[in-house]
Amino acid sequence: MTATDVKLSIGLRSERGPILAAIMLSTSLVALDSTIIATAVLTITDQLGGFAQFPWLFSIYLLAQAVTVPIYGKLADMVGRKPVMLFGIGVFAVGSLLCGLATSMIGLIAFRAVQGIGAGAVSPISMTIAGDIYTVQERAKVQAYLASVWAASSVLGPLLGGVFSEYISWRWIFLINLPLAALAAWMILRKFTESAPRQSHRIDYLGAGLLTVGAGALILALLEGGQAWAWNSPASLALFAGGAIVLAGFALVERRAANPILPLWVFHRRIVVASSLASLLVGAILLGLTSYVPTFAQGVLGSGALLAGLTAGALTLGWPVTASQAGKVYLRIGFRSTALIGSVLAVLGAASLLLVDEDSTLLQVAIGCFVVGMGMGLVASPTLIAAQASAEWSERGVVTATNIFARSIGSAVGVAVFGALVNARLGKVEHPAAAALAPAVHLVFLGVAAMAVVLIGAAAVMPRRSEGNPVNASA
Repeated sequence: MTATDVKLSIGLRSERGPILAAIMLSTSLVALDSTIIATAVLTITDQLGGFAQFPWLFSIYLLAQAVTVPIYGKLADMVGRKPVMLFGIGVFAVGSLLCGLATSMIGLIAFRAVQGIGAGAVSPISMTIAGDIYTVQERAKVQAYLASVWAASSVLGPLLGGVFSEYISWRWIFLINLPLAALAAWMILRKFTESAPRQSHRIDYLGAGLLTVGAGALILALLEGGQAWAWNSPASLALFAGGAIVLAGFALVERRAANPILPLWVFHRRIVVASSLASLLVGAILLGLTSYVPTFAQGVLGSGALLAGLTAGALTLGWPVTASQAGKVYLRIGFRSTALIGSVLAVLGAASLLLVDEDSTLLQVAIGCFVVGMGMGLVASPTLIAAQASAEWSERGVVTATNIFARSIGSAVGVAVFGALVNARLGKVEHPAAAALAPAVHLVFLGVAAMAVVLIGAAAVMPRRSEGNPVNASA
């Protein structure tokens, strides 16, 4: 640990429990809003109309969240974690209030963007705060707690969405966030006191704007390509080309910026690059399985929506099981070896899904997802913690945000790749029969397995001894 880390750890030790509870509560708001709206779509569109526009309720939220993550990470290193976290919670609460009061689909989509802008601060800053107040030895268990929030939300989100929309009002899907956000903000305001030095550099507004526009264009092209428009349509080509040009300009600006919003050194540090590559693949694998396992369970195996959701939920249930023990593993054998074991587990789980067919059971599918989730717990947490451990306080926000931003890019890439695979097999069939759906989703499982194999390579790229890491991380 650095001197700053020691100072923070000693000063915050007695307050760490309430702080952890606050960031877990904040994380639960973001996690729930990623899934809770799914089961309320029909109820919402019955009242507001605009059924054809409802996919934007998901896309705009993910897009706004993804493009703001790197900016919040840099701001957290400049002005501190606390004000950025409180700002994110506040914006998320405002967006939730506006969503609950929306009177049109266009308005609801716009307000979901506001929610996403707030959510973009919560995830990276939560993990950064955990990296600040817990030691390297303790962080794996803390990351497991945060992972368990996502696991619970993946199961509870659709259930709560159904309950609110059927028995109360769909508006409470959003309004329930207000008292929870207020509680989380109050706990952070009262319990979290920062003593680390802050930077007083000028904010790189031009870099932030170019990154937002360029990354936003590419992510939007990936999210909507093959869905809202064809891949070779003028809209798709313009977004890809425009995004690439803007990002090239962003790179030039960052080279000359006195205090770049996304420092280019993150692309030169082996441990940060390897960690981010692993995070990107994790995002793609998670997206593929959580999107298409329920489809396979319902359309091929004939299960109901609830059982299909629980089958996919096995993926996020396996994650905290191993993540909670990852600290003991990487302290004994190192970050790289731990990530390699997790990657192999992910490959084994993905390979087992290649064996499922029309005669398989939900239990077989769930076991495959569970094993993949166990692998993710030994990859995602150790690689992030290794990158955090290599950074000083003044860099940790950027490093954490880069990792999470990579996962967002991976999710968008997953949408594009897996959607293209399924559409290529099914064409424009509105209601495919099980005999046609099974081989289409099998292509998704094949793609997931291939990405899991690449994940082994990403883990192998991790340095034998983390740069600047006080823990013996030799493989």
